[in-house]
Amino acid sequence: MAGKAKSPAVELEVGGRTVRVSNPDRVYFPAHGETKLDLVKYYLSVSDGIVNALRERPCMLHRFPDGVAGEKVHQKRLPHGAPPWMETVQVKFPRYNRTADELCVTEIAHVAWAVQMSTVEFHPWNSRRADTEKPDEWRIDLDPMPDCPFDRVRRVAGVVHEVLDELGAVGYPKTSGGSGIHVYVRVRPEYGFSDVRRAALAFAREVERRAPEDVTTTWWRKDRDPKKLFVDYNQNARDHTIASAYSVRGNADGTVSTPIHWDEVDDVNPKDFTIRTVPQRYAELGDLHASIDDDVYSLATLMEWAERDEREGAEAPPED
Repeated sequence: MAGKAKSPAVELEVGGRTVRVSNPDRVYFPAHGETKLDLVKYYLSVSDGIVNALRERPCMLHRFPDGVAGEKVHQKRLPHGAPPWMETVQVKFPRYNRTADELCVTEIAHVAWAVQMSTVEFHPWNSRRADTEKPDEWRIDLDPMPDCPFDRVRRVAGVVHEVLDELGAVGYPKTSGGSGIHVYVRVRPEYGFSDVRRAALAFAREVERRAPEDVTTTWWRKDRDPKKLFVDYNQNARDHTIASAYSVRGNADGTVSTPIHWDEVDDVNPKDFTIRTVPQRYAELGDLHASIDDDVYSLATLMEWAERDEREGAEAPPED
């Protein structure tokens, strides 16, 4: 029996570029039937936000050629067949003695073309192409263990906000698109990945001291209390990436990692944010992370905390 015929390609004008979308009717998200073309249109609806989140960062792509029910491909290198207007940045992987030319988004057409190549999730580095070895983004990943309720995630986010305020740092929260919350802080690109990770660990330990019943910084997953929340400082390690603001996630519902206001944390339900609902929210609120580049924090105090913890005998986790 012949297979189902592919739907004819469509061409979209995207920021002055023409992006051809092949097989636009392929269902990518089975829960509600959204298609590849729906995914492209979603990203166009949040264009300034997704470009702001990815701008000039090396970006790993999570591709789903057959939709999210199929195989996931982790793509570091820009896919073959890219038009000449796509941009890349070369990054190094010292452990493997390799390099890769990764996507480097500077305009919405770059995002649309990546979706044409079956990208669902965008996972940027926390550094930019001007100096890929010096992060300018500190990422606080509130990662609940399997038996950790979301109320605990909300509580810990409040503690994170409290500590950031005391440090004079401005945190920009978002849902993870899963069961956690991320908070991003712009930092001066003064340190390498290992030092930013040290600073992030020092911050995580302070949050743990203030909420010991809720938080763990234990390195080995098997040793963590399954009811607690892990403040995952390791997301600041070199070549570790998490889904950007406005990135769709590769699940059947098409949830979205969505920027939120701090005063939304107590009531937020991450499942409410999907490719169906976020465009209207974005139309009403705009990009809640639009001003993130205006609030740049020095890690000097956190580096002092890290040195204090090390002097007092805090065990350093292994280098990832």
